[in-house]
Amino acid sequence: MSLISSLRLDGLRQGGRHGVPSSESRDPIGYLVAGLNRLAQSELIDRVRLRKPAEQAVFTVTRDGFKVLTAASRTFARAGKPGVSGTRPVPASAPKGVFDLTPTEDEQMLVDVVTDYAVEVVRPAASEANETCEAPEAVLKAGLEIGLPILGIPEALGGISEERSAMAGTLVAEALAHGDMGLAVASLAPGSVATALGLWGTDAQQQTYLPAFTGDDAPAAALALTEPTVLFDVLSPSTTARRTAVGFVLDGVKTLVPRGAQAELFVVGAALDGKPVLFLVESGADGLEVEGDPSMGVRAASHAKLTLTGVTVPAEAVLGETDGSTYTDCVRLSRLAWCALSVGTAQAVLDYVTPYVKERQAFGEPIAHRQSVAFMVANIAIELQAMRLLTYKAAARAAAGKDFTREVALARKACADKGMQIGLDGVQLLGGHGFVKEHPVERWYRDLRAIGIMEGSVLV
Repeated sequence: MSLISSLRLDGLRQGGRHGVPSSESRDPIGYLVAGLNRLAQSELIDRVRLRKPAEQAVFTVTRDGFKVLTAASRTFARAGKPGVSGTRPVPASAPKGVFDLTPTEDEQMLVDVVTDYAVEVVRPAASEANETCEAPEAVLKAGLEIGLPILGIPEALGGISEERSAMAGTLVAEALAHGDMGLAVASLAPGSVATALGLWGTDAQQQTYLPAFTGDDAPAAALALTEPTVLFDVLSPSTTARRTAVGFVLDGVKTLVPRGAQAELFVVGAALDGKPVLFLVESGADGLEVEGDPSMGVRAASHAKLTLTGVTVPAEAVLGETDGSTYTDCVRLSRLAWCALSVGTAQAVLDYVTPYVKERQAFGEPIAHRQSVAFMVANIAIELQAMRLLTYKAAARAAAGKDFTREVALARKACADKGMQIGLDGVQLLGGHGFVKEHPVERWYRDLRAIGIMEGSVLV
């Protein structure tokens, strides 16, 4: 039996997990990736000493990209009442008395669990995930077990959120990014779609999609807002939606979509009647094509490019309002998430360079004894604290249901500029070591440069 025939047969038997379902269409590279993945599972390559070449081949194909027409691997059963507002999380209680950033007992417990996950699972897998541009299955499964996909889903819908989860989501994103930003994005992307459904979905949308996220096998899902256009303005997407008798037709291109090749559900931003609107698009939609889109940083998120060519969606696929207000809220919550990710990664830089400059010897003494070095480390700590305070203030207002437009704009500006500077200073403090992959600071520098560029992908 030929390899491709075998892959098709496995796809029918196993639902396409390691093979290619007969309903899926791949180009030759798509078959190559599937074949290499199957080969990597065989004990034969160890006996003939081909493990390393096989792994290198998988890496090369993943790095250079892939192109595949998507196919639905999950059927979402329609349920609920169309047109009826879904369950909404209530605003968090506003703090009383003096200004206090101390997490609540529940938030601290959640942060402690996520911190352990970041230290024990995420950080050890980060280097290899950066090279392969793919989040390991074990990391994603561990994130599922600690409840990352259901963080923003109301309790009434099977989640763990009693109130608006912007503050808790911010703390979680920060803790995850301290392990690795790319793996944090990969782990948080499905929960971002679930949170969006909890915030803006109708009863029918929530009853149709959220049960999958609260089960034992949460689907990969992602926000798709960024576009590969010059002078891109996220609030004026080039992707268009036009009305038809039965729904809408979407056309356009989205880029930097995390885990796009595996995603079964997308939240796509498109212009409808001159206003930006969010649409739910399932991966099996005709005309939806996914192509590998490796990036300079945040590589473990397995970024992909979505091409929508005459993709038809039903009228009930609209998520939230069509006047642009829901879309704008989504952008702000997404920017807040990226601010939190930058804080966590910048903290990782500070935690790494501080002991390094104390131990690194030059001219008979630690380089930390040099004023220029000591001042640079101090500046990292100062700017990091400013980033954190601005981010937390914006998150607190978002959780309380208050307007946080100004606060998130200030936080994003600080995190984009100062976060990138912190990454640069971290590389500088390590000298020649900052330029090699033996130390993770060069990876964190590349990741921190994404803060001012990324739109969508994750939200809190």
